Amino acid sequence: MSSYYFTIIGTRDNPLYEVEFSSFKPSSSSSSSAISSSSAGSNQPHIPGKSQFTPKVREILPFIANSSLDIIEDSQWSTNQFNLGRIDSFYGLLVNAFITQGNIKFILCYDNPSNASSSQKYDENLIRQFFIDVNDLYVKCLLNPFYSVNDAIISSDFDLKVKLLARKYL
Repeated sequence: MSSYYFTIIGTRDNPLYEVEFSSFKPSSSSSSSAISSSSAGSNQPHIPGKSQFTPKVREILPFIANSSLDIIEDSQWSTNQFNLGRIDSFYGLLVNAFITQGNIKFILCYDNPSNASSSQKYDENLIRQFFIDVNDLYVKCLLNPFYSVNDAIISSDFDLKVKLLARKYL
C-alpha cells in the first residue's frame, strides 16, 4: 500500500491545505518498506485510507514539499503544462507537482512499493487526473465570496471531496 501526503501551497509559499492518506487499492507486493511499514515492534493491520508513514517521515513531509518549491518554480518556465509530473525524490519518497493558472502549487509526496515501470506509468496518469480534479475543486473554492486567495482551506466539504478523489484515483 502506498501512503500519500498532499498539500496545496499558496502564492506566498504558505500551506493552504494538507492531508495524509493511503491507497485504498490492494498492494500487489506484500513487502514492507522502511517508509510505509509501521514501527518494527508493532504489527498493526493496514487500515484503508490511513497513512502508513513512520513518525520520522511524517515529521519531514512538509519540509520535503517545501524543498520542492524551487524545483517547481524552475520547471514551470520550461513547460507549458500544468502537470509537472514527477519532479523529485527524497528519502525514498517520490514528489509530483501541479501548478494552477493562479500560481498555486499542488504537491503530492508518496512512497511507491511497486517498481514495475508499467504500473508507474499508470500511476502517473492517475496522479495527473487526481490533480486535474482537485484543481476543479480549488476553482470552486475560489468562487466562494468569503474565501480569499492564500487563506487556509478549512472547509470540511473540500476535505471530504479531496479524500473521495484520492480514493477514486490513488
